[in-house]
Amino acid sequence: MINSPIPRIGGKRLLRTKICDSFPSGERFNRYIEVFGGGGWVLFSKEKQADLEIYNDADGNLVNLMRCIKYHCSELQREIDGFYNSREIFYDVYQQLNCRGFTDIQRAARYFIKMRLSFGADGRSFGCSKKPLYRSKDYLSVISDRLKTVLIENKDFENLIKVYDRTSSFFYLDPPYHTTEKYYDIEFTEDDHKRLASQLSQIQGKFLLSYNDDMFIRELYKDYTI
Repeated sequence: MINSPIPRIGGKRLLRTKICDSFPSGERFNRYIEVFGGGGWVLFSKEKQADLEIYNDADGNLVNLMRCIKYHCSELQREIDGFYNSREIFYDVYQQLNCRGFTDIQRAARYFIKMRLSFGADGRSFGCSKKPLYRSKDYLSVISDRLKTVLIENKDFENLIKVYDRTSSFFYLDPPYHTTEKYYDIEFTEDDHKRLASQLSQIQGKFLLSYNDDMFIRELYKDYTI
């Protein structure tokens, strides 16, 4: 079982075993698609979830980090080596992520540092933790090995589901929870919640969906097993 390289709001570290236990049993699926990949806690909970594994997220900085870990791990680690744990560094990289001119590796390093140093994985405030960056940086080699056979996407959820849907597909979805969307960098509206429910009602494969216990969500999915 591998841990995520970064903390993430809504991460499923404590629930990953329970979630995997709820995957289809006694049935074969050869496509595993994480539609809202986030920190990848569920994906990383097993050495392999299926023959074809897809990690997707709408957050371009997060996807860029995962791609750089997969393809340029040693270069990314060297870039991270130039930084240390401090409030000044946190706010520097926070501002730099809004600037142009950085390479993918430079941008991935800054996003990694921002998330590792932020308070409660909010990515917006300094966490005042004494944990050194080098320990989490060294762990990226483990993540790189796990991602070798994973296809990394940066698509809107509706397009992604349409592209990879088959009768043998299994989708795990962990969207922003209803009324908590403001904590994420990517906009997710009430219409997006409805659009997601509509798209899932049309798929050929199977899905497992994580949500908060909310009357709006219960009404959207009243015809499903909760």
